[in-house]
Amino acid sequence: MKRSSLRWIMVLLGVVLVLSACGEGKKNIAIGPPASETNNVSKIILEAYGIGDGDYKAFQESFGAAADGVQDGNIDISIGILGLPASSIESLQASAKDVRMLSLSDEAVKQIEEKSGYKPYTIPKDSYDFLTEDVQTVTAYAILMGNTDTIDEELGYELAKSMIENASENTHAQAKQMILENALNGSEGLPIHPGAKKYYEEQGLTVDNEVAELSASKDNRKSELTLGTGSQGGTYYPLGGEMANLWNKYIDGINVTNMETGASVENLSTISQGNMDLGMTVHVPALNAIEGKADFDGNPVKNAAFIGHIYPEVVQIVTREKTGITSFEDLK
Repeated sequence: MKRSSLRWIMVLLGVVLVLSACGEGKKNIAIGPPASETNNVSKIILEAYGIGDGDYKAFQESFGAAADGVQDGNIDISIGILGLPASSIESLQASAKDVRMLSLSDEAVKQIEEKSGYKPYTIPKDSYDFLTEDVQTVTAYAILMGNTDTIDEELGYELAKSMIENASENTHAQAKQMILENALNGSEGLPIHPGAKKYYEEQGLTVDNEVAELSASKDNRKSELTLGTGSQGGTYYPLGGEMANLWNKYIDGINVTNMETGASVENLSTISQGNMDLGMTVHVPALNAIEGKADFDGNPVKNAAFIGHIYPEVVQIVTREKTGITSFEDLK
C-alpha cells in the first residue's frame, strides 16, 4: 500500500474517532411522536435550557414505549404530557424502582410560558411514592373537539351532557376531572359547539365563546363515529375508550370507536381532513389549529369546535437514578 493512501486512511480513522467521541456524550431523550403536542413542547423545554437538536439523540416514541426504553436503559430521559398521577410512570417505578422526576427551573418555566399556552404547575410530592419533594413543571388542558361537519347540534349536546353526568361511571382516574365546574377549562379562544353551549348554559354556566357554524344535521347523522385518542401507553387511549363506551350506552343510534393515534396534532389534522369525528387534544394545539399557527401555519382548521374539558395535562419528565441526571443543566 502506498504511503499516501495509508496516510489518508489514518486521517479518515481519526475523523471517525473524533465524531464518535463527540456523540458519546449525547443523551437519549424521548420527545414524543412526530406531529404530537408532546414533541412540540419537548423542543420548547429543551430550547429553554439552550439544548438544540444536535445536542441530544431524539427518540420519537409514544410515552408507553419511551417508558420501556427508560426501564431498559436505552432512553435517558422521557418527556410526557400526562394525567396526574400517570399509571405508566407508576408502572415504570414498580419495575425500575429508581425513577427520578425532573423539575423545571424558574427561568425555564417563564420561557416556556412565553412561547406557549402552558402555565406553571407544581406536582405535589404525594402524587407518587418515589417523590421526596414537590416538582415544578407546566400544565395545559386536555379537551374534546368535535367535527362540525359530522357532529350535529343535538349530538353535541348529548356528548357534552354525557361527559359530565356519566363521568362517575368512568373508572379512569382522570374522569373525576370531568365536572361542571371544570367544563369550560381550556376553551378560551376556541369556537364552541352550539350543542355543548346549550347544555352548559342550561346548567347555569356563562359561555362567552364564539359559536361554531355547523354543516352537520341530525337528518344525515352517521351511526359509526371515530374518536381520536393517543398512544396506548398514555392517558388518552384508555380514558377515551371509557368515554366512548359511555356515549354508546347513553346516546341512542351511535357507536363511537376510539382510535390509537399520535394524539393532539394528528387528531386535529384528521378532523380537518374529514376523516375523524371527535378528537382529544391539548388546548394549545387546538388554538393553533383554529388560528392557523405552528403546525397549522397557513392552514387553519375550520371544522372543529370545543365540546368539553377532560382533565389537566401535566408535563412530567422522568429519568432513573442510575443515569446521574438531576436536571437538564446536566446535559449542557
